[in-house]
Amino acid sequence: MQFKEITGQGRVKQQLVQTVKENRVSHAQLFLSPAGSGALPLAIAYAQYVNCLDKLDSDSCGQCASCRKYERLIHPDLHFSYPFFASASTKVATDVLDEWRNMVLQDPYFDMDIWRSKLEAANKQANIPIAECHDIIKKLSYKAFEADTKVLIMWLPEYLDKSGNALLKLIEEPPANTLFILIAQSQDQILTTILSRTQIIKIPKLSGDEVSNYLVSRNGLTTHQAVDYAFLADGNLIEAKALAADTQADSSGTFTAWLRMGFGNKVPDLIDFTDDAAKWGRENQKNFLKYGVNYLRECCLILSGAEEMVKLPPLTLETAKKLSTHVLTLPMAEAIIAELEKAHYHIERNANPKILFLDVSLQLVKIIKFKTLPTGTQYIYN
Repeated sequence: MQFKEITGQGRVKQQLVQTVKENRVSHAQLFLSPAGSGALPLAIAYAQYVNCLDKLDSDSCGQCASCRKYERLIHPDLHFSYPFFASASTKVATDVLDEWRNMVLQDPYFDMDIWRSKLEAANKQANIPIAECHDIIKKLSYKAFEADTKVLIMWLPEYLDKSGNALLKLIEEPPANTLFILIAQSQDQILTTILSRTQIIKIPKLSGDEVSNYLVSRNGLTTHQAVDYAFLADGNLIEAKALAADTQADSSGTFTAWLRMGFGNKVPDLIDFTDDAAKWGRENQKNFLKYGVNYLRECCLILSGAEEMVKLPPLTLETAKKLSTHVLTLPMAEAIIAELEKAHYHIERNANPKILFLDVSLQLVKIIKFKTLPTGTQYIYN
């Protein structure tokens, strides 16, 4: 994998390349990043660049023998460790290495839920057990087969329990020319003994433009759809692609039109909207409600005088400003958010969508009329 194949993260790419050029590669590094930011592909591209036989100025060549093996994740000096579901036939990570390789080669942007779906997880808990730690020590004790540097990439070291202490001496005093790259999402859940022995590289979440451009070029979405989904995903490319898999029309336009019906007390139009919303399918319904919550939270920032923190795209921002200036108040926005969150909760639990959206629409009218959340609201969705 080459750096040029990875979405965004230009500053981090440049930083990683520079460490190799200046011979400042720390032997134990922790890539700390939010989900869906591309830490795993960055780690693989970094390892490939370290061992490339014909390095370019800002990337690996992609053509040498080392790069070709890295591209297929079959280089003998590239090792992976990751959480898995131990069983009589699965004791160490290499027992499910084929599944891991296939998943990474198919799409290097994934999370634990996607990884779980590739394995026979049943009701087991994923972890990185002591047997895996011992296997890591064994593998890295051998001399390198081909490359100058042996690389171990550990995905989600948060799943190491106390058995991870078995790796401390190896991480602190590794064999010559050994590189550890740990990829984590939560610094607080990593063993402090391991954390203190690594150099932390913070990888930021992707920008809205980077995510929307990816969705337009790779998923064939319209620019408007891509912008909406990028806003919903908040820099998480995994979530953005999941949203794109259930493509619905213009979320911002549909939501603001629904608000206008409520503000105009147009009950017949709200009933028509309910009939349409009931046909969307549950994932699209959940996405619509989630979009509404995020949109109104941005409106709350405008109403609170914190417009510089708002992340809405330009056209949607103008609409939000008008809405917040002329109609919406902070208590109203908070009340509507509460209703949308309740509706999302019930949709996830298979509520009748027609009854649910009709009830939420009527609650919207009440909130606007009374300028607050009606007390004693009961929900019965069967």
